[in-house]
Amino acid sequence: MNTRASPVPPVSEPAEAPLMDLDFIVRNQIVEKYLAGRLPAKGAQDFERFCNRHPELLDAVGLSAQVNAALRLLEAGGKPEPWAKAAPRFYEKPLNFALVSAAAAVLLGTAVYFASGESHAKAQAAGLQKQVAEQPLLAATTTRPLLLQPNRTAPSKRPQASINGSSGEFADFKIDVSWSTYTNFRVLIDRVGQGRFAVIGNLLRDSNGQLRFGFNNTGLGPGEYQIALEGLDWHGTPLPQGWITIQVVR
Repeated sequence: MNTRASPVPPVSEPAEAPLMDLDFIVRNQIVEKYLAGRLPAKGAQDFERFCNRHPELLDAVGLSAQVNAALRLLEAGGKPEPWAKAAPRFYEKPLNFALVSAAAAVLLGTAVYFASGESHAKAQAAGLQKQVAEQPLLAATTTRPLLLQPNRTAPSKRPQASINGSSGEFADFKIDVSWSTYTNFRVLIDRVGQGRFAVIGNLLRDSNGQLRFGFNNTGLGPGEYQIALEGLDWHGTPLPQGWITIQVVR
């Protein structure tokens, strides 16, 4: 039996790229696509080679007209030409650069000055705080008796006595409460505008009808102190009885 071989189909040749000529450029808007950056890399290279080989046809493809139109738009919009040299920035000019440098030096010097001053002030404050914390009480060499009459209606607005807080005295308070029906008292001492300084509880009046207590003057900071007297009933319930204001000076 005779067999016949099947014919081999012919291999088709790849299609050639279209020839770049004036008609092709106009029909396919090559100029517009090139200026807009929409041509593929191969097409842009072909167009550039065509322009290099046929410079006499540049006007025919409208390239000059479109470039001129683009330049007119840049001028109307106040934009410089792409090849124009950009104006130097403010700090790039020699004189302005010197001024900026001088101003920066002044600012740096001022910042250093204030930083050093702040550090010195902080060091001084820390030293004073340490001195106050470590300073011992002065030994009381004398005793100063203070016989005081409390205000029975409201806290006193004016000091009844003035104490020297740096004299090294022992203040011996004698407060007359002979008029009160209470015998047991609580004494509250507040530094005006700051807070509570001391509380003395279950203080009995003596046979002279006086409440007596005392302390070293150097333990008091300068300012006014409000002393409140409270009577305590047998339940320990406090009831205001009177007020005294003293002043400490240094």
